[in-house]
Amino acid sequence: QVQLVESGGGLVQAGGSLSLSCAASGRTFSSYAMGWFRQAPGKEREFVAAISRSGESTYLADSVKGRFTISRDNVKNTLYLQMNSLKPEDNAIYYCAARTRPVGNYYSTRAYDYWGQGTQVTVSS
Repeated sequence: QVQLVESGGGLVQAGGSLSLSCAASGRTFSSYAMGWFRQAPGKEREFVAAISRSGESTYLADSVKGRFTISRDNVKNTLYLQMNSLKPEDNAIYYCAARTRPVGNYYSTRAYDYWGQGTQVTVSS
């Protein structure tokens, strides 16, 4: 089983920055495409960002383009999400996810096989 553990969430003021990390278990981290999703109160879980197995291709939701950056370190088995210029609209629980099979697309929650427990990001105004 793939285990994913997010960290780095917290409380920040609007305009501030946070860096999230997702530590993955196992020896096959480099075989997984990875994604970040978030879920705000009363809303469905939504796509934030995704990255290919090698890290050469990245995908960002329109709402975070120009503000967020996704990256990975396959030696450290870690996924990252750098969040800048945070807005109250970014307030949500952030989840990392692994796609172990080439089924579906990077934007759909249904395409991912494993999920972390989530980390809370709270942006005050």
